[in-house]
Amino acid sequence: MPSVSHFFTLDDLKARYPNMSTFVAIAYDDQSKADEVRLELIKLQSDYLIEMEDVVVAVKDENGKVKLHQTVNLTATGALSGGFFGMLIGMLFFNPFLGLAIGASAGAISGALTDVGINDQFMKDLANNLKANSSVLFVLIHKVTADKVVEDVSQYGGTVLKTSLNHQDEEKLQAALDAHATASEAGDASQA
Repeated sequence: MPSVSHFFTLDDLKARYPNMSTFVAIAYDDQSKADEVRLELIKLQSDYLIEMEDVVVAVKDENGKVKLHQTVNLTATGALSGGFFGMLIGMLFFNPFLGLAIGASAGAISGALTDVGINDQFMKDLANNLKANSSVLFVLIHKVTADKVVEDVSQYGGTVLKTSLNHQDEEKLQAALDAHATASEAGDASQA
């Protein structure tokens, strides 16, 4: 019996489901490198070369503790929107400050319990497998101009941990990351 991959490729699925996102997780040997790459991706997003649904950095410190650095603070966002709507409802009952307080509290609780984008537990579990003093960049990509983005991001090196790319594209991404690492090592050796 033929395998499912014989019938469907990622490109076939993207053609059928154009809103399907691509997931990429890249590990780095130091705690700050993933954050540097995230800042580069945010810059590329402002240049309309990538559209990200979620981008998170996980850092594993020297004690082995994993901390997630989200780009959106859902608790604060929930408190702000809850406070606004609470104040509007409070105005209907002639007590906007009570409505603001209740709405902000409810919004903060709702935001703290909400997990959008990449699952937090999944990211923590994957980052737990890394060595201490390292980081991982998790990206959920909606649209991308791949050649330009990979060219920019490859300068940081890294190791592909997990993706939703097909095997061929995943190997190309790792090769681009490795090419920079090899070029950097060659440059370091010539300076010595």
